[in-house]
Amino acid sequence: MSVVFVAVVAGLGGAVTGRVVDALALVAPRRVGAGDGAVATRVDRQGRAIGAPWPELTGALCAVAVTLRFGWTAQLPAWLWFVAVGLLLTVVDLREQLLPNRVLLPGLLGGLALLAVAAGADGDWSSLGRAALAGGAAFAVLLVMALAAPSGLGMGDVKLAGLLGLYLGWLGWPVVLVGFFLGFLLQAVVGLALLAARRVGRRTGLPFGPALLGGALVAALLTEDWVLLLP
Repeated sequence: MSVVFVAVVAGLGGAVTGRVVDALALVAPRRVGAGDGAVATRVDRQGRAIGAPWPELTGALCAVAVTLRFGWTAQLPAWLWFVAVGLLLTVVDLREQLLPNRVLLPGLLGGLALLAVAAGADGDWSSLGRAALAGGAAFAVLLVMALAAPSGLGMGDVKLAGLLGLYLGWLGWPVVLVGFFLGFLLQAVVGLALLAARRVGRRTGLPFGPALLGGALVAALLTEDWVLLLP
């Protein structure tokens, strides 16, 4: 099966996923009162959270990248799930500045289940154990950071760290460190760029989820060879 054919199929699937995600993002909960736990649903008249072509393009590029990176292996479904969940969280966080539990929890449980299937297929239970340990460690570290500086991190970011730690831990401890470092670096670069362009002020809150997800994906893609591009 040629690499071009694989890329086309993965790209089409990713584009469809992006379209679905853009519609699903409309039903994500949104805070309407500080501390009261209330949520509301904001509905867009076109039925899209962002609109074409960005969700479709991003979904296609990410799906192609992870498919070429991991190839036809048992772990590929888990990474395609990561792309779908990550894209949904990104759209919601950019729109609402919120990482909802109704996306985070299924994302975490689905990722754990799919990685468990991959571990069973390959007999690689040590990677699954490391992934679970890394997820717990990442959650604990960001929880401490959030408690120390509540204005910088929200509980949604802390829960997201558990999901990212799970996936990055599957690949190894160095990948965990690189992924979170890139996430914080990306957030800093974006914040400084927006500040320089006077699009935000010094006290403006920015969604952190997209940067964390982007850093994790880049680390997963670039820390090892792309399987389907090997000679």
